[in-house]
Amino acid sequence: MANASGLLVIERILRDRQGIWQQVVEDRGLPRLIVQMLTSTVIALACYGAVLGSFHSVWMALTSAVKLPLLFMVTLAICLPTLYLFNLVFGARLSVRQSLSLVMVALTVTAMLALTFAPISLFFRITAPDYGFFKLLNVAILGLSALVGLRFLTGGMRVLNEHGLLAPRKEHVAPVSPAVPALVGAGAPVPAPAPGPQPRPLPAQVPMPRQQGQPSMTLLYVWIFLFGFVGTQLAWTLRPFFGSPGMKFSLYREIDGNFYAEIFRTISHLF
Repeated sequence: MANASGLLVIERILRDRQGIWQQVVEDRGLPRLIVQMLTSTVIALACYGAVLGSFHSVWMALTSAVKLPLLFMVTLAICLPTLYLFNLVFGARLSVRQSLSLVMVALTVTAMLALTFAPISLFFRITAPDYGFFKLLNVAILGLSALVGLRFLTGGMRVLNEHGLLAPRKEHVAPVSPAVPALVGAGAPVPAPAPGPQPRPLPAQVPMPRQQGQPSMTLLYVWIFLFGFVGTQLAWTLRPFFGSPGMKFSLYREIDGNFYAEIFRTISHLF
């Protein structure tokens, strides 16, 4: 499984996730792994995008096959610097490759899981060709796939946390020895302590338990919310993906409203 490539990289992620996390921790062979995950993600999203656009026409299927991978990749390009800088601000020692690898694991799982739902989406496309239902069904599929992918992302961050990569490096502090009077010459005897009460030694300092990476884990959840917010708004900007059957084919639509208002409007029309 270590040499899995292309679309088979998803099998390694699912079967050997600890090996994937260990590879990320060691920063070993990550460029090749990133290329494999990127390839499988783009292919899977392109196939699923073609299913989305098939409700309207062949041209919509082709454009959605291009726009769905573009949506995820542009969202990643917008949000990845924020994740990397968040970790740097709080002392994490993740490299850009490690940060990108973590996010790409989540995107690969999301894309491949969505692809496995494609036959179900096509089934309802043929047997229940209702535009509103088809749109909500596929939004739910993408949402569920994203949730599973994000579980992999948080799991990977916890593994890095256990290895101390999300916490600042501890600086070595030399132990403080009791003060000794300066000697006039080498080999001079150390004077005996004067009679009388001696100062009590300071108690040994007990190290406080350290919660490694807690700020970074908290900021990860903030980043996940930011990623979802940017992604949904970008999806609204790049629409149409489905193509309303009552409208002519077009690459883009006029920007008005937002993604969430459209979802609520579609739900209200179904009931």
